[in-house]
Amino acid sequence: SAEALPMTVTEKAGGEWRGREVAVVGLGMSNIALTRYLLRQGARVVACDRKPLAELNPEVAALAEAGVELRLGDGYLRVLAERPFHTVFLTPGMKKDLPEIAAARAAGARIRGEIDLFLERCRGTVIGVTGSAGKTTTTSLIAAGLERAAGPGGELAGRPVYVGGNIGRPLIEEVDAIPPEALVVLELSSFQLELAGRAPRIGLLLNLRPNHLDVHGSMEAYAAAKARIVELQDASGWAVLNGDDPFCTELARRAPGGVAVFAREGATARGLAEKAAARGTPPRAAYLEGDRLVVWDGHREVEVLRADRLRLRGGHNRMNALAAILAGWLVGAGPATMAEAAAAFPGVEHRLEFVRELDGVRYYNDSIATAPDRTLAALESFAEPVVLIAGGYDKGIPFDPLGPAICRRARAVVLIGTTARRIEEAVRAAAGEAGRLPEIRHAGSLAEAVRAARELARPGDVVLLSPACASYDMFRDFAERGRQFKELVLALDPARR
Repeated sequence: SAEALPMTVTEKAGGEWRGREVAVVGLGMSNIALTRYLLRQGARVVACDRKPLAELNPEVAALAEAGVELRLGDGYLRVLAERPFHTVFLTPGMKKDLPEIAAARAAGARIRGEIDLFLERCRGTVIGVTGSAGKTTTTSLIAAGLERAAGPGGELAGRPVYVGGNIGRPLIEEVDAIPPEALVVLELSSFQLELAGRAPRIGLLLNLRPNHLDVHGSMEAYAAAKARIVELQDASGWAVLNGDDPFCTELARRAPGGVAVFAREGATARGLAEKAAARGTPPRAAYLEGDRLVVWDGHREVEVLRADRLRLRGGHNRMNALAAILAGWLVGAGPATMAEAAAAFPGVEHRLEFVRELDGVRYYNDSIATAPDRTLAALESFAEPVVLIAGGYDKGIPFDPLGPAICRRARAVVLIGTTARRIEEAVRAAAGEAGRLPEIRHAGSLAEAVRAARELARPGDVVLLSPACASYDMFRDFAERGRQFKELVLALDPARR
């Protein structure tokens, strides 16, 4: 609200932003928080957004009252070419090659993102998590482990823990109050990393698969954005990398600092960790030994958890847990403490989230699956026959790898959205080699899809919403899609089929 913006007295007299002309492009939650922060630092801020005021967060009107110049609607970027700016902050995912942004850069403006400013100002130890899949779960697992270690008697007793980035609340407004002993866990998207000029002290890259190609333009550009979480580190940094991912193993050679490795097998993880340790950092690895999660420090192997104690389903979540254990270990939390927190962790909404059981059929919401590899991981998480609901907005990602998995694991598939035909083609193409073709149905809405899935499912089956696609053709985002799925499932009448 306007009251929360004491603009008359800036919090930092004579700061580097005092009197600077700054543009903030895109007024989502993080950039609204950034604008408030810049105002308090004494900057003169122009805030730009394609949407009109009525469609924006009500807090934008409060910014205008506090002295922000608004440029909204058509032509919202023209101001960038009309006068010089010290810095232009872009919303993540914004195309950087637009002519107005190029003009601002040519006139001397620095092009940045809110996360870059946060990393520059934050005095705490930052752990950043990126990857094509598993970011939110792993970020949440790390935070849960650090909070346990920061409790009374823990290895990190009394140290504050903050969580932000792509999840939770924007931390930029409180960055100057974060003390040096704090531990900060950030979920970072490829879009945020693309706009960053520095990297977190601990940088995790969980995996790399095709995603967001509609915005990045190519797999190479997407990979380059993800790699920044390691390449921009200095010698004091640590990269936590997936030893089973070819891109990660190649990136390990380019890491400026230490490399810790997680993998399914000990030989892989230890081999890579030893190779990295030859440069002078201690070896650190975490891996599966049968059904046990173990860590290794170059001398001995220590079991930290039996895999069946994890409440999270699926092999991919065992990998997420291993990555989280390593991250905590690198900042001083005991691997066993991190593992206990992982065992107790209930999961994150829209990620293989159990909704209900009805007529012997279990319903799961995996709306976060906005790319085929996530749906692959979801299908592999169930031993039971699956009735899959998939399809949505077309991001230009190939569906070929999904066909064999659907033929192998699904009893039936109900398709929605603009990608329905492409997914059907992938399934039919794989059916010959798989030796079976699941029943395929098309639905015009999610409600129709849920009804069809209920008809197709038998007692003992799983109905799984795991779309393999973004949601923009039918919903605001994956969360709205997931919530609607849960509402539809919870409204099903036990008596009527």
